[in-house]
Amino acid sequence: MNRSYSRGRRDRKGLQKQVRDRKFGGVPGSSGKKVLQLKKRLSAVGYKETVLPRSKPYKGEKPDEVRLNRYISNAGVCSRREADKYIAAGLVTVNNKVVTEMGVKVKLTDDVRFDGKKLNIEKKVYILLNKPKGVTTTTDDPKAGLNVMDIVKGACPERIYPVGRLDKNTTGILLLTNDGELSDRLTHPSRRVKKIYQVTLNKPVTKNHILRIADGIELEDGPIAADMISYIDPANKFDVGLEIHSGRNRIVRRIFEHLGYRVKKLDRVYFAGLTKKNLPRGKWRLLAPKEVQYLKMK
Repeated sequence: MNRSYSRGRRDRKGLQKQVRDRKFGGVPGSSGKKVLQLKKRLSAVGYKETVLPRSKPYKGEKPDEVRLNRYISNAGVCSRREADKYIAAGLVTVNNKVVTEMGVKVKLTDDVRFDGKKLNIEKKVYILLNKPKGVTTTTDDPKAGLNVMDIVKGACPERIYPVGRLDKNTTGILLLTNDGELSDRLTHPSRRVKKIYQVTLNKPVTKNHILRIADGIELEDGPIAADMISYIDPANKFDVGLEIHSGRNRIVRRIFEHLGYRVKKLDRVYFAGLTKKNLPRGKWRLLAPKEVQYLKMK
């Protein structure tokens, strides 16, 4: 029997319980007992902690200077990758001079402007939203209808944006922040950040298809395999718990569509150590300092 499938069957109960009642969530607290319980829960489904590097200056940077794209990101405008595009387009000035070169360093006292507006380093904000169905995560389409930014409007004066995306009809955990550096790390494929979804299909999922998803299937944009997959309830073959680290567009839906299923409900219950425990659908909350520290691994 395939090793991935065997592991999935052995660990099925742990994943079933976690996806079903969402009691595996949160981050390690100050209580040693809680930390131990969390480690046991994660261990039960074969988790390995995603280690994110500490935030530190780039090699060659002085304490009072940073790379221009990082300065823009820290000002809450966008991610560093997006900042590079704006710099190349000539939309950024430093001390009244247009800068288009990559890798330029600026001092914290420099006059940095984006599209003519002076930038200042912002206070970092981290908001966790339990996204409802029918709400988009795109922030650049005024015709897209109700947006997640409408739900968190007024939460903070800083300009925040979603970390990654959930399609319009997908519900569940979504992180919003103005911390471009953290956003880049959590969405970069090399970080292999864990996500868990509860998937409800239009017909029972066969064991053979569970095996195929665990082994890996070939989609139009390349191969993909679940890190773990299991029935949530052995008596109900319509609902599946799926753990995956890929952030490719509509990846969970496309996996099942490829095998002839239609996804009726898709709910993300876990992202990078965060869950929606005690967070009703459509509601949001600020991350606790210990949760931010956990994400940054400080």
